[in-house]
Amino acid sequence: MKRIVIAIGGNALNKPNEKPTAEVMQRNLLSTTSYLADLIEEGYEVVITHGNGPQVGNLLVQQDIAKEAFPPFPIDVNDAMTQGSIGYLIAQTLNNELLRRGVKKNLICVLTQIVVDSNDPGFQHPSKPVGPFYSEEAARELEESKGWTVKEDAGRGYRRVVPSPIPLDVLEIDAIKTLIDTGAVVIAAGGGGIPVVREPSGLVKGVEAVIDKDRASALLAKLIDADALVILTGVDFAYVNFGKENQKALTVLSLDEGHKLIKEGHFAKGSMLPKIESALDFVSSAGREAIITSLEKVDLALRGESGTRIIP
Repeated sequence: MKRIVIAIGGNALNKPNEKPTAEVMQRNLLSTTSYLADLIEEGYEVVITHGNGPQVGNLLVQQDIAKEAFPPFPIDVNDAMTQGSIGYLIAQTLNNELLRRGVKKNLICVLTQIVVDSNDPGFQHPSKPVGPFYSEEAARELEESKGWTVKEDAGRGYRRVVPSPIPLDVLEIDAIKTLIDTGAVVIAAGGGGIPVVREPSGLVKGVEAVIDKDRASALLAKLIDADALVILTGVDFAYVNFGKENQKALTVLSLDEGHKLIKEGHFAKGSMLPKIESALDFVSSAGREAIITSLEKVDLALRGESGTRIIP
């Protein structure tokens, strides 16, 4: 059986210009879980991770609006809230799809804490886009009035950015491995996990950040000894010269080629760059392949017939 980690983007739950409601998220997940159910039926041992950028940002906006009545929660608590709510929706939707097919599986969402370094430079240089898109004018006003850091996000508009430290360890890794070994479909490291730091005493405490879900997925894939890391995105392949007349799909990418293309600036910081970097990290550490593709082509990509394959 092939063990795979599949990373679903937060934008797969809420597409741009859609109302960010639970009903919309659930409807979008119906198609997502259909593809995941196909893989489970084919015998893949599936571990699911997901993003939370739009959702955690929306929560922060909600809490800011209501702050006179109820004090806002710190970002790590909001990470936990979105990890629970999105994990619940994925688990329920996928379980229903499997039941319709007569497939019985235990689906378990693990609230996952991920260790980061308190001195990570990401805390001084916020980079993770969260929440809705704004026009440049509206974003600058929010920067001025609320003290947010805002940045342009891959040509799609402006968004708030928050600290995004590098994930180092998964606190619940032994429990996750045990659950996988029982045959359960595990949903873990949702939204990049809840960022925590280890104090000198050995105790842990949460920190205000949102870990990149692709980096967290690569770490999880290494720790559970996955055969492949699959990062889902809105396009079938990673491209060079993306969006230009001379854009070219990348089908197979070696580690050296990947690092060379990063240096040449081919991948956008807010979108494809962390996916490529995470894929390269997994492949270089685990010696196994990573795949970047769309949800619709995931089955073909696992058979080597679509997607960008990053190989040792």
